[in-house]
Amino acid sequence: MYSFVREGEFIQITIGDKAAVSGFISRFGDSESDRGVFLDQFIKSGKLDGNKLSFTTEVVHGNSFNFDGVVQRGAGKKLDEEAYYVLRGNLTRLSTDAEKKTTSQVTQVEFKSFPRDAGPN
Repeated sequence: MYSFVREGEFIQITIGDKAAVSGFISRFGDSESDRGVFLDQFIKSGKLDGNKLSFTTEVVHGNSFNFDGVVQRGAGKKLDEEAYYVLRGNLTRLSTDAEKKTTSQVTQVEFKSFPRDAGPN
């Protein structure tokens, strides 16, 4: 699990067979109809090729996300510390309004991994 754009939002990513990426983004809605509501957007396609990660989410309330970047080691020294891994790259938000006009906004992002449970020693 990794942080997402705003505090309290996150991404859960699972790497499956043949480096297929699945998971979801949990984020707060920000349109008039869903402001403050927690929304889950599932990853509809994605791939991990070496350390290169890309994925696209399903559309929820007229919005979807594309991520294109890399998975790298972060500042965390152990798995049970924040930012042991980071996702760095470009996040594109695609928004479609009531008139079916689509706009895109690209932002450079860095998402930090959440601390993992250390488990029994």
